[in-house]
Amino acid sequence: MDPFLQAALDEARQGYAEGGIPIGSVIVHKGKIIGRGHNRRVQKGSAILHGEMDAFENAGRQPASVYRECVLYTTLSPCSMCSGAIALYGIPKVIVGENQTFMGEEEWLRSKGVEVEVVDNQDCIDLMNEFIAAKPQLWNEDIGV
Repeated sequence: MDPFLQAALDEARQGYAEGGIPIGSVIVHKGKIIGRGHNRRVQKGSAILHGEMDAFENAGRQPASVYRECVLYTTLSPCSMCSGAIALYGIPKVIVGENQTFMGEEEWLRSKGVEVEVVDNQDCIDLMNEFIAAKPQLWNEDIGV
C-alpha cells in the first residue's frame, strides 16, 4: 500500500479506537506529510472535524503556494464540506481510499480541476463497513441523514 494512504488509514483506525468515526487523511507536500488528521466529531463534540478538515487544521496556516503543490490522501470520498476546503486551498490532487460506502463530491472536485484518483483499497472498505454495521446512527449523523 502507498505509505501516505497507509498513514491516512492509521489515522482512521486511531479515530475508531477513540470511539469516533474511522476516516483519516494526510496532506503531503513534496513527499512529506505536513498535516494529518482523523474524524474527531465525536471526540471533540465538533460539527466540522472530518478527517480532511482535521488534517487541514493540523497542517496549520500554509501559504496558497504550498497547498497548490500538495496531494491530499483520504480513506473515504470527501463530502461537500471537505471538498470545498480542498477547492478553496487549491489542492490539485486527491487520492481516495474508497468510495463504495460513501460517494462524496468527486465529480464536483473534477469540475474544479482537481485530479481525483480512487484506489478501492480493501482495508478502507472493510473498516468503514465494520463501523457502519456497528454504529449506523452515528454514521447517519456524520453524513447528515
